[in-house]
Amino acid sequence: MHNLKPKFSHIYVEKDAIGYPLTDIALSKFHRSTVLEIDHYKDIFNRPGQNFQIQKSSMKLILAKKKEPYIYPASEMVQDYDTPNVYYNTPILNCLYNCDYCYLQGMYDSGNLVVFVNEDDMMDAIDNKVSNPIDPSKPTIISISYNTDLLAMENLFPLARRWINYINGKGNAAIEIRTKSSLFHAIKDIKPSDNVILSWTLSPEIICAKYESTAPPLNKRVEALKNALDSGWQVRICFDPIILIDDWFETYSEFLNKLFQEVDGSGIRDVTLGVFRMNKDYFNKIRKRDPRSDIFFSDYSIENNIIVVDNEKRISAIDKLENILLKFLSKDKILTWK
Repeated sequence: MHNLKPKFSHIYVEKDAIGYPLTDIALSKFHRSTVLEIDHYKDIFNRPGQNFQIQKSSMKLILAKKKEPYIYPASEMVQDYDTPNVYYNTPILNCLYNCDYCYLQGMYDSGNLVVFVNEDDMMDAIDNKVSNPIDPSKPTIISISYNTDLLAMENLFPLARRWINYINGKGNAAIEIRTKSSLFHAIKDIKPSDNVILSWTLSPEIICAKYESTAPPLNKRVEALKNALDSGWQVRICFDPIILIDDWFETYSEFLNKLFQEVDGSGIRDVTLGVFRMNKDYFNKIRKRDPRSDIFFSDYSIENNIIVVDNEKRISAIDKLENILLKFLSKDKILTWK
């Protein structure tokens, strides 16, 4: 492993991606990288025989032009946001972090990072959904970081900033930027927008250390979250996935009580709560690759092609944690997946 090249030592650029502003930004940021022109990103990203985990240790950057579809319906594995107008898009494929439980290692064969440079096409697709909602009485919410962590990339690509500027003032619409990053300071100069939800995924320190070791530690995430709240942003906290380790209830009880001594629950937009779950095909694919984590050797049920904690056990766990959260938040602010 010591012979691996540094991250982004090579940049693959689709011919169709040449000349876009994001392409120029990337090439200027990594001017010492070897640049290789390619016909299509899938020639690199989808080639057989790749090792996801090794590539994560020496990620290469692929700049590509996204083709349709530019936007997708929300997964059934996300919490109910009280609106049918929920979507996600994929400005970036893969993430700088490499959490043990992440489904991306089962979704993709490659650990490399793809950045789609034609953001205007994706924004136009959102405009169309906002103009033609399923339910006009409800807001339209688009997660722009399901398959990545945009804020973690902000020092390299100003994507979060560009998306915030795009959505600002767009009526009954909002983007969610979900993150484990501590880089709120990279967008702190932007005026808070009612059209933006900044969502931090938080876990107890023992979970962070064991399963999220490549992401910033808990205290750094909480500091970033508090700075966002103090600056006037809408902030969501994601307690998801809940990992039912030994003594999980004591671990999460202590974590939640301590967290809300630091964070004023009245200022939080909402929280999400859900146990570990994953598409069965992704789960099995990861397990066959000799995964690093004991998560993939625990006991689960299969429901609608989803690997998930047994129904009775997960409902009990969510209900117990929800009761703790009710000390700090009203029930309408707690979005659960059971």
